[in-house]
Amino acid sequence: MFRRRPLRGGFRRAGMPEVPPMLRRAHQLMENGNYAEAQEAFEMLAKRAEDKFPERAPFLFLQAGQAAIFGGQTKKGIAHLRSGLTMLATQQRYHRLHILGQQAVDELIARGLTAEAAEISEVIKNNLPAEVVSALVEVEKKKPILPTHCPSCGAALKPTDVEWLDEVTAECEYCGSPVRGE
Repeated sequence: MFRRRPLRGGFRRAGMPEVPPMLRRAHQLMENGNYAEAQEAFEMLAKRAEDKFPERAPFLFLQAGQAAIFGGQTKKGIAHLRSGLTMLATQQRYHRLHILGQQAVDELIARGLTAEAAEISEVIKNNLPAEVVSALVEVEKKKPILPTHCPSCGAALKPTDVEWLDEVTAECEYCGSPVRGE
């Protein structure tokens, strides 16, 4: 008689990418206000992603930048923001560059970092082709309501910060998991 061997690693939902525990931890550190450790974790993840998952690296660098700025390391944070935004431009993901760059500028201004906000504005301006800028003035239609956090990796989700795969499904920028809206 044969015995079934237990499954190792648990069940994974079909089509769901495997989420690194370090990514979950980085988001948890950020949520708990441990910005120095979160910045280190996101930076390490971003550097690893550059080769294996280049489509995820920009978002990890942007998150590392935000964590560094929240933790008082403004120069390091700006360097990470520049890296993430430049990668988006290199990948010709201009819509994401525009939206996420403007959010970074707004956050910097809100923190009183006007010189840094101007620097990031220049990065955006220098990386957006003129024809793309005019196309970005499109009207966004209303999107479904998303969960506040990715069920796979714990990243905060905002309808304006995700790429929509279809009318009701968005993709988590950090782990690539599909997330359905209501």
